[in-house]
Amino acid sequence: MLSEAVAGLHIQPDGLYVDGTFGRGGHAAKILQQLSPQGQLLLMDRDRDAVAQAQQRFADDNRVTIVHRPYSALAEVLDEATGREKVDGLLLDLGVSSPQLDQAERGFSFMQQGPLDMRMDQRDPLTAANWLQSEAEDEIARILWEFGDERHSRKIARMIVAQRQQQPITQTEQLAELVKRALPGYHKRHPATRTFQAIRIHINRELEELRGLLDQAVSRLAPGGRIVIISFHSLEDRMVKRFFRRCERGEQELPPDLPIRNVEQQGVMRTIGKPQRATADEIALNPRSRSAVLRVAERLDIPEDGAFR
Repeated sequence: MLSEAVAGLHIQPDGLYVDGTFGRGGHAAKILQQLSPQGQLLLMDRDRDAVAQAQQRFADDNRVTIVHRPYSALAEVLDEATGREKVDGLLLDLGVSSPQLDQAERGFSFMQQGPLDMRMDQRDPLTAANWLQSEAEDEIARILWEFGDERHSRKIARMIVAQRQQQPITQTEQLAELVKRALPGYHKRHPATRTFQAIRIHINRELEELRGLLDQAVSRLAPGGRIVIISFHSLEDRMVKRFFRRCERGEQELPPDLPIRNVEQQGVMRTIGKPQRATADEIALNPRSRSAVLRVAERLDIPEDGAFR
């Protein structure tokens, strides 16, 4: 959804844009194609490997600022690195990136043998292995259920605790095989998919990071500025959808039958178009895009009226 995401930003050549999840740099490169010499692009990522890639590709471009920070630190980074308060566009491509999945040593993939790490920011002290070794059984079950929608969360948590008493679970293959034993029978996809997803979301505080960014979005978008978010998980997409809706309707969630005009609700953003999904051709090229949902909203020229959460 590269072209659709960048098109959603409705780029103004002299504007300031933020790519909060650099990844492989596809979005960044396409944004730069549309910026003038006066335009600016702020690249952020909490993965040091992604930051190194960004520096290798774009460090010589005077329009580009590269920062090793999570996108939830947007306000601080804008103040420190650009001296600008408002941005003309913000792009987020959520979830785990293809480079992270492809590198066995990062521990994100149950299809590759590697250390059970799963940290997006390698500076964080807590790895997936550390967490599984120390967390209570009930809490493991809760995370698998809430973040992975895993119906057998209690059984898997019970087996994890039993296994770690005999031997620490430190490798991706160990955890994947344990889940397979817990869920025997035929599965359309690998039985460990939901477990790995849930643990990754928890370890990296992905929902908290997204919530932190959304809390800043209204005040940091210039009038006419756009926010484009690609999500791959229903919890993320639901959060984005509800945020856009609240911003569009106003802070107060009013009953639909209340006789009040839209203008009186002081909405500060409007959604642009309908949610977009990957085409069949894109899914064939990139199966990961199967669950992707792209949403776009635009900041209206109306003063903010409180925080939107």
